Amino acid sequence: MVFDAGDHRDHEQVTFFSDEETGLRAIISIHDTTLGPSLGGTRILDYDTEEDALTDVLRLSRAMTYKSAAADLDLGGGKAVIIGDPDEIKSEDLMRAYARAVDCLDGRYITSVDVNSGVEDMEIISEHTDYAVGTRDGLGDPSPVTAHGVLHGLKACVEHVYGTDTVSDVDVAVQGLGKVGHGLAEKLAERGASVTVTDIDDEKMAAFTDEHDADSVAPDDIYDVDCDVFAPCAFGGAINDETIPRLSCDIVAGAANNILADEQRHAGMLKEEDILYAPDYVINAAGIITVYHEYHGGTKQQAFEDAEDIGDRLLTMIERAEDEGTTVLDAANAYAEERIENKDQTTPARSW
Repeated sequence: MVFDAGDHRDHEQVTFFSDEETGLRAIISIHDTTLGPSLGGTRILDYDTEEDALTDVLRLSRAMTYKSAAADLDLGGGKAVIIGDPDEIKSEDLMRAYARAVDCLDGRYITSVDVNSGVEDMEIISEHTDYAVGTRDGLGDPSPVTAHGVLHGLKACVEHVYGTDTVSDVDVAVQGLGKVGHGLAEKLAERGASVTVTDIDDEKMAAFTDEHDADSVAPDDIYDVDCDVFAPCAFGGAINDETIPRLSCDIVAGAANNILADEQRHAGMLKEEDILYAPDYVINAAGIITVYHEYHGGTKQQAFEDAEDIGDRLLTMIERAEDEGTTVLDAANAYAEERIENKDQTTPARSW
């Protein structure tokens, strides 16, 4: 059975949707709604099997619970996947059918942009449900806010390790020049950091290095760069058994999701190597902060301001990890879990 593909026992609701007319095959996973409605993007991918899609959506929805809780948001964790090659299956009719699926959950799940779904898709979805954010009438692309939050998280790590509140003269290796990676690398270069970049797109690398007088290396060589901070901003699993021994840095702090191939084990390995790791779901949370503000009628300026608080929360987690002799990942998980467990005893993070 498909449910054998992943452990869904700690998820509140996992729903499969299909529509024969449009060919829609989707899974919406709601992990936890203790703090509020679940919010997470819709990913459109050509998974090899439905089991792979289920495994992915279960993992991602659980991660969204922790991301929202650790960002002090009154939100739960959810995620959705639409199965199929987006170049072949995406159509307005399919997105309308998907919107009806979201709507039937009656607000328990709020969707937004993710891999292969964008503003245009959210526009269509929002015509058929109130439970979508990331439209043109909203706060737009959250990538600049996400990069802003990652910068402040990275600065917190630099402050802890080197005792300075500036990234000036810090050497940073940035892996990936997508929207967030490019934004982060640009902010670092503008603030005096020495930046080395890589990307699978040679033209992106050349354009960045020409504009910012930065260095570049081939994608696989980025792990060998002698730097202060390694910033993975491309794909998951970048930190693994093969790459950790190659790292020559004091800090790993980047925008990519699921940076550690094996969360607990690789967090432990980094700690053993005396490399400070900023948990990805903490440092890259400004994206969900942005859509949270959009859903509640807030402004982009509020989102930028709240993104700066990521650094302070991260420092709290780092200090807790040191006090308790654990990894920063363990401290971050404990922070999130305590927010959920103590919901009724804590003051709401925000009122609207």
